[in-house]
Amino acid sequence: MINSTQPSTLARGYPIALASAVFLSTTAILIRYLTLTYALPALVLAFWRAVFVALTLLVFFALFQRSMLQVERRHLPYLVIYGFVLALFNSFWTLSVAENGAAVATVLVYCSAAFTALLGWWLLKERLDGIKLLVVALSLGGCVLVSEALDPAIWRMNAFGITTGVLAGLLYAVYTLMGRSASQRGLKPWSALLYIFAFDAVFLLLFNLLFGRVLPGGARQIADLFWLGNAWAGWGVLLVLAAVPTVAGFGLYNVSLVYLPSSVTNLVVTSEPVFTAVFAYFLLGERLNAVQIGGSLLIMAGVVILRIHEGRMARIKLKMTKVEE
Repeated sequence: MINSTQPSTLARGYPIALASAVFLSTTAILIRYLTLTYALPALVLAFWRAVFVALTLLVFFALFQRSMLQVERRHLPYLVIYGFVLALFNSFWTLSVAENGAAVATVLVYCSAAFTALLGWWLLKERLDGIKLLVVALSLGGCVLVSEALDPAIWRMNAFGITTGVLAGLLYAVYTLMGRSASQRGLKPWSALLYIFAFDAVFLLLFNLLFGRVLPGGARQIADLFWLGNAWAGWGVLLVLAAVPTVAGFGLYNVSLVYLPSSVTNLVVTSEPVFTAVFAYFLLGERLNAVQIGGSLLIMAGVVILRIHEGRMARIKLKMTKVEE
């Protein structure tokens, strides 16, 4: 287990978490493109995304690093639960993007910062000090401003969209904590990613087949699973979505959890909405108003404050360790 309080560990973990945010920021753009261009149902999209992620990792590991295909049998029940949580998160996340747009959905999911910090303190005994609470407040405040949740009219027009966004945030927090716990159990991040997306695909297939008629964005009939038909460009975008930003984004996110506490990783990756907003502006024509831009700046300010604080605490702890020696 890597000591996540060492300055060198933090220095390695933060760039990995930030790179994860850059990759993940493009996933909402591609999901939004597919739902707008092809009217692809959200849960069908989530299913194929999971399938292509698992296949990409399976082929790569089989060709270049077969050891990544192996996990101890005792870890399989945990990975099944982990995959189920991921399936729930991806379902609500994809629905949120379809309902709210790429930029707003991405910001909404980062209400998970507060959930992660509180649950990490409660379940994993991670430190929850005043600075981290300030960062949580900044993150939540930014999410409220970007979603315009203070405007009652927004709730009347888009209550379902905001609800799916917040639930996605809660499930993202649970996913984050399970990722941190997986690293503590000795699971290799990339191996875990393969297995959880494989189980994710299985659960999403069941969601579509068993509950597709009643779930928003589900497959109404088996034929809907092949909604794209011979739209090869759409299949290509879906494959790129899975093979590049999803694999790289989730993979680097899991790796960062080896070096950083889950609450810190989650707060660092709250920079993702800023990148998504920029991409959405140029590629989809989505625009944030002045209040929403202010909310994005609050989120970024929280990340900067957290990085400075964690680095300072790590240096103080290192000095105290040297004095004791």
